[in-house]
Amino acid sequence: MGKDPLSEEEIAAKLAALPGWVREGDTITRTFGIRYHGGVAMIVNIADVQRLIGHHADIDLRWGHVRFAITTHDVGHLLTAADFDLASRIDRIAAAHQAQPHNP
Repeated sequence: MGKDPLSEEEIAAKLAALPGWVREGDTITRTFGIRYHGGVAMIVNIADVQRLIGHHADIDLRWGHVRFAITTHDVGHLLTAADFDLASRIDRIAAAHQAQPHNP
């Protein structure tokens, strides 16, 4: 997946296609509600995918929820197509683990 920085228009379009993801500067984030041990299992599945695609999210596991933050570190912490591809993969894995949208 491409690691060239996206334009503001491309970012807006990709965000619109990924409900639940929020832009915070040059990072996209999403939090899922899930029991702690379920969150651990979900993270293991996501980590396997991240290893295979060579791109990773920053993950914050807390009691009752997991937060993901994605940016492309090796292009100066900018948003790329790889970030949105990973977000989409995280969404599919989270759904398989029955994680719920979380609004703090």
